[in-house]
Amino acid sequence: MSRSPVISLQTLAVGAAGALLAWAVSAPVYVLLGPALAVSVFGLSGQSMGIAPNLRNACFVILGITVGAGFNEDALGAMLRWPVAFVFMALVIWGIVMACRWLLVRSFGFDARSALLASAPGHLSFVVAMAHETGSDVARISVVQSVRLLALTIVVPFVAMAMGIDVSGSIAPSGAAMPLWHLPLVIGAAVLVGLLFGRLNVPVPLLLGAMVTSAVGHLSGITPGVLPIWLVMPAYLVLGSLIGTRFSGVPMARFASGLSAGVAITVVAVSLAGIASVPVAWALGIPLAHVLIAFAPGGLETMIAMAAVLGVVPGFVAACHIARLLVLSVLLPAMLGRQPNP
Repeated sequence: MSRSPVISLQTLAVGAAGALLAWAVSAPVYVLLGPALAVSVFGLSGQSMGIAPNLRNACFVILGITVGAGFNEDALGAMLRWPVAFVFMALVIWGIVMACRWLLVRSFGFDARSALLASAPGHLSFVVAMAHETGSDVARISVVQSVRLLALTIVVPFVAMAMGIDVSGSIAPSGAAMPLWHLPLVIGAAVLVGLLFGRLNVPVPLLLGAMVTSAVGHLSGITPGVLPIWLVMPAYLVLGSLIGTRFSGVPMARFASGLSAGVAITVVAVSLAGIASVPVAWALGIPLAHVLIAFAPGGLETMIAMAAVLGVVPGFVAACHIARLLVLSVLLPAMLGRQPNP
């Protein structure tokens, strides 16, 4: 269904209307928040929502280049201190999984295996694949995980605003525009690196490949400047709409049954991530709000894009979220093997 151009156009139209409404009410990060909510509502009402894979991939390339343009020499020097954050990241992930699993079993009637998979703070495709293989409640796990992703997309901008990050500025990157003749060269190189990353099984390869390509280009001075707004804004609109498509085809009764569980584990996960952010921010000399966004258990592509919008060091956020996926890839199978059969 998502491959249909008609469905994609319909989804983007709904997303654009949501972005316009969010802008009208001065919502933070309106071009992500508005489409995510609008497309989710239409999907839950029974409308077919989806984004064609080629359009999604193009969006990831543009966003990756945009995020990579935020790298500078100061960010490169700070990378030497980042391993401290990765240690805390591993500890907080274990704590989130343990606390959320207990909550889902105790308060929401999940079996042990389904609770463990639903508690994972990220890596949704990996989690769903493991749920299929183990005979767990795939539908319930998917709904709970999707609620977590949507909730974090909504909550993070408001939390950032409360912690002093300016969210009222332009979503488009600041700086001199990249020369137009550079665009096809940068995009072509970004796609090639993304395809290479895909062969190496790197998560979200086109996004990360474009980000690395852009970062290298900017640090070396080969590709100075930022992408034009007429490329960046539609990419954010596509990403916001893509977030909302997770609820397309989900019956309202199933959504309602997983809503409370999804909100509960989101509160637990954000609380623990917030606690762990304090010593990391102190040790690295990074603002607490920046570390919290890096530790927020949202979708990798969404949080990286959110970081760029909010002015957070994009490389730090990307590194932390990739570390989270790597930890989950090891932790979940190890913990799952110790669970009784459902």
